[in-house]
Amino acid sequence: MFDLIKTEKKARRGVFHTVHGDIQTPVFMNVGTCAAIRGGISTEDLHEIKCQVELSNTYHLHIRPGDKLIAQLGGIHKFFKWDKPVLTDSGGFQVFSLAKLRRIKEEGVYFASHIDGKRIFMGPEESMQIQSNLASTIAMAFDECIENPAEYKYVKNSCDRTYRWLERCIAEMNRLNSLPETINKNQMLFGINQGSTYMDLRIDHMQRIAELPLNGFAIGGLAVGETAEEMYETIEAVEPHMPVNKPRYLMGVGTPLNILEAVYRGVDFFDCVMPSRNARHGNLFTWNGKMNLMNEKYMADPRPFDENCGCPACRNYSRAYVRHLFKSREMLGMRLAVLHNLYFYNELMEKIRQALDNGNYESFYRHYREILDKRAED
Repeated sequence: MFDLIKTEKKARRGVFHTVHGDIQTPVFMNVGTCAAIRGGISTEDLHEIKCQVELSNTYHLHIRPGDKLIAQLGGIHKFFKWDKPVLTDSGGFQVFSLAKLRRIKEEGVYFASHIDGKRIFMGPEESMQIQSNLASTIAMAFDECIENPAEYKYVKNSCDRTYRWLERCIAEMNRLNSLPETINKNQMLFGINQGSTYMDLRIDHMQRIAELPLNGFAIGGLAVGETAEEMYETIEAVEPHMPVNKPRYLMGVGTPLNILEAVYRGVDFFDCVMPSRNARHGNLFTWNGKMNLMNEKYMADPRPFDENCGCPACRNYSRAYVRHLFKSREMLGMRLAVLHNLYFYNELMEKIRQALDNGNYESFYRHYREILDKRAED
């Protein structure tokens, strides 16, 4: 299912074959938590901004409108009219980050909905059942998202439990994919590596899950308060123990610089809400660095956000106009900014793939790591 086309040091260029189409890697997955990207982005827009994979949230769609309703309507692809791959996360992160009251047991997690306080139980089987109802292309295993920092003993016990949960996820997905009523009988499953910032636990957990029959492997529990250096150290520790012939996914990461660094260290898949969230506040990414559109110097600026960008906003509107929209609280401003940032991220991945194809990722990486994380000067 995964063809590794070529490598440059640890950086990898590949193609992941799915029932909903091929994914060219490295890839950034555009996050549509509730089957829509915040900021008024339509499914048609996703095609225009070069989105390869849309990511939706198991927990939120289970809460509303309900995964059984989505199944009744033919699955998530028909629900929001998308014909390319969809990845659904397991709901684990939201259970641990949103639920103020929760009890973790061997069978799963008991918690209260952040919407109406309704008592809910979710374990490995329930997460797989919800994701099967959604009929996503790729499902994520149910794991415990550990707070950082955490005590070593707790993290070790949590990794052991997450491994047992993963075995249950595999068994339940195999069962669900064999049922005649299942919408996507080719749904794939990625396992998740945990271990906080304890390298021995990270390595041990990765070695154990690498032996299981999974379609891909994720590094979870990062971008939750640790330093960038700790994140890179974790990738470097875990990467040698990840199967070469399976995709590697760094969950919830991150900035353009984070992506450049993680690709350099052997990661294939990324997702993050940051580009769309930043855009909704007027913070944009350009090939000259970061831009705060709210700065007064852009009040009468007739140029697009980025003269080297081909997104719908840059093709048609000026910095002055979109800044005016933000100041007037017109939703169009937010929409144009989100379109730009997501287009930028998807184009960044496209340029990374081109650099790998041409055998010059090293020079691309060293050039843009000095630019993309700084504030644009113009």
